[in-house]
Amino acid sequence: MEPNLRDEAILKFLAEKEIALPPTPLYENLRLEGATFSQRTVKRRLKLLEDHGYVERILGQQGYYQITDKGRAYLAGDLDAEELENNEE
Repeated sequence: MEPNLRDEAILKFLAEKEIALPPTPLYENLRLEGATFSQRTVKRRLKLLEDHGYVERILGQQGYYQITDKGRAYLAGDLDAEELENNEE
């Protein structure tokens, strides 16, 4: 299975910027960088990435997400891409 490009875009942005963001500002920044997927997709993919340990939610209910060491390892090619589900919009 090929890696989900949406997941990679989310992970790369969080890793490169070294920030934690809630879904809406993350979506807006991705959109400004050329992403063509929806805000709803970002929210759904963040939940999936969190479930698999690639991102973590911080600051309790405020919903800020940051990349984890596992997410960084995935981007570095140290993890098998098949660990991510390929749920399309």
